[in-house]
Amino acid sequence: MIEGGLEEGDRAAVLVAAPEPADPADARLTGLARWSMGEDGSVEAEFPEGVTHVFIVFDGRMNPVDQIEAFKSWLDLRTIEVARVVCVVNCQLLEKNPKLFAWYEACIHFSDVVLLNQRDGVPNKWIGDFKGKFEHKFYPCLFEFVREGRVRNPALVLAPVARRMSHVFDEQEWIAADPDDDEEDLADGEETEMKPEEDLYFERRSGGRRVHEIPNIADYLPKPPG
Repeated sequence: MIEGGLEEGDRAAVLVAAPEPADPADARLTGLARWSMGEDGSVEAEFPEGVTHVFIVFDGRMNPVDQIEAFKSWLDLRTIEVARVVCVVNCQLLEKNPKLFAWYEACIHFSDVVLLNQRDGVPNKWIGDFKGKFEHKFYPCLFEFVREGRVRNPALVLAPVARRMSHVFDEQEWIAADPDDDEEDLADGEETEMKPEEDLYFERRSGGRRVHEIPNIADYLPKPPG
């Protein structure tokens, strides 16, 4: 996507999660750096100087909602625009482990583009049914195939047009604190208390646990080396 999706003169950097092991493919990445998340949920990251685009690669073994929430707070303190959120689906893994649908569903809720990867051996009907579950709910995100490690149209994938269900990276929306407040109350001249809109995946119960919990994907992955 960096090679085919950016314009001449653009300079890209890639931030990968600190626990991510080194890989031979790292040599192809310009401006490679690391980001980490502390126990308090705060992000520690710095953008290399002189770059025009930064690709932040999340830790694939951690809860994606926790990472989105942490980066939301981090980005709010900086004048940075989130152009695209991209989710890569391991179709082989998901087909073998249907319980992971809730994990990917959470990722897709925040995503503008969904890249369907690792499709060898996965029936076309399964892929069609998977896409259909989101299309029937009128998800605006794009679904694209990955072939031999590449997407057909990198510029389309990176086009800075928001197509995600979530509004966490958009301008703050305010809603009535009391859902029973309606236009009739406003017509009577009564003041309506407003509160910031909270993403459904950020909602927590009184004990601190999230209302919408998702599986721990690390339970379905091979243990990392070392």
